[in-house]
Amino acid sequence: MVGTRGRKGRGKAGEDEEMVGKIAEYEESRAQRMKENMERMKSLGIADLSKQLKRPSSSSVRKTKPSAPPSTHPPRRSSRLKDMPQVIYSEKKIPKQTSARKNVIIHIPEGENPEIYTEEDEKLLGDSEAVWELCVDGYDEDGQRIYDPHEGKSCHQCRQKTLGLRTNCYKCTGEAVTWQFCGDCLYTRYGENINEVNLRSDWICPVCRGICNCSRCRRDKGWEPTGSIYRKAKNLGYKSVAHYLIYTQHGQAKTEAGAAAGSLAIDDNKEGLSDALTQSGAEKNQKAEDNLKMDSDEEYRGDDYEEEEEEEEDESQ
Repeated sequence: MVGTRGRKGRGKAGEDEEMVGKIAEYEESRAQRMKENMERMKSLGIADLSKQLKRPSSSSVRKTKPSAPPSTHPPRRSSRLKDMPQVIYSEKKIPKQTSARKNVIIHIPEGENPEIYTEEDEKLLGDSEAVWELCVDGYDEDGQRIYDPHEGKSCHQCRQKTLGLRTNCYKCTGEAVTWQFCGDCLYTRYGENINEVNLRSDWICPVCRGICNCSRCRRDKGWEPTGSIYRKAKNLGYKSVAHYLIYTQHGQAKTEAGAAAGSLAIDDNKEGLSDALTQSGAEKNQKAEDNLKMDSDEEYRGDDYEEEEEEEEDESQ
């Protein structure tokens, strides 16, 4: 029993040694072939070529799915939906409807004296050929006014000592008191372009013309300041604050004068008819006054041209 196991163990060990010998022989022949191949590649000058080649990275190689051939059959359609109109899934842009502007209302408190203008005042109104761009001259890159107590010049309207252009009046320049206006105030309050008026040697400022509407000049005449009403006046179709004041107040004065003259003439001839027409004229005058009554502006902060924010809020809503 023992002898049989010994013979089996020796037989297995012999097989292992034979297998190892065969592997060694194969490895030796493989190494010999590799050596011969390398010598052949060197003789052809391509031994170093394989070192220069790099395998492409797996991320750069994209696996593309083969595209299916186009179908020759007509698309499938439901028999239930064949007679229904085709559905269009693209969004249709609805044009934005601009909301109607609210009625523009301007209210200027009554002063001690009546504010009356004549046709001569209308002739004194200025004009401009080019549009003046606001908030540019005398402003920095952030849109802030540049105040300079030394190099800046004070504007008669807004009373701000800032950098920027100033007007030159034919009458008051060189006098003890010179009335100068900045470009923004001259355009918004009087409708004139400072670049154009400075080219004229005979130009006269609004103060010397007697149509200045700054708070100081209006109080000297017994009128209340207007406040910042440029944007409202422009929405009503007027070129500037001065155009609004003179045209509206002059028109109202002519209406009142005409109604009073008509009332007196009729009263001399027919007393009964005079009462009726006088009442009708009074109603018309009252209606004209109601149309000129305006909602109160914000508390007066100066005669600057600051745009009102309520319009932007309306448009955003």
